[in-house]
Amino acid sequence: MTYRPELIGGHLALDLVNTVAWRLDPGRTVDRFADLSNVERWLAAAGVNTDRVVVTPRLRDDLMAARGIAYDVLACLAVGDRPGRVAIDALHGLVAAVVRSASIEMSPFGWRADDPADAVRLAVWRLFEDEDLGRLRRCGDDGCGWLFLDRSKNGSRRWCSSADCGNRARARRHYERVRGATT
Repeated sequence: MTYRPELIGGHLALDLVNTVAWRLDPGRTVDRFADLSNVERWLAAAGVNTDRVVVTPRLRDDLMAARGIAYDVLACLAVGDRPGRVAIDALHGLVAAVVRSASIEMSPFGWRADDPADAVRLAVWRLFEDEDLGRLRRCGDDGCGWLFLDRSKNGSRRWCSSADCGNRARARRHYERVRGATT
């Protein structure tokens, strides 16, 4: 089955960390970046690889490294924990390196990256700089582990996707109710 990127995190950096499916269920975990063609699909869907740069193992490894660093910090924040010093130091190193390699655009004013990996690393930095991380959530499904920004008015979003994890939880609750009523 062909991989179709799901960009449901609300930010490019979150969509990057969500390229690992079923992260919290070791028996089902799937790294979508294991296949270079999936990396190419993700970059195109995310609007990063507009010049159709050839995806190499090095580019994939750079993206996976940024993904791991971002996840180590974001996963803690999403559940109200404090990230460890090692994770914070790695994030600092990622941000410092991308700022050194980026250039400044004048119109519109902002940071610019010359390659897809740096563009994604800049997005990681922007997530921490520009977004309200108090709205960062982890999917309510026990095995999913995807992260997203809850932009709902009352901050009540529970699932990465209501149609996927949310529907599975509702079906499970219905099954348990029906099964309980018959016993």
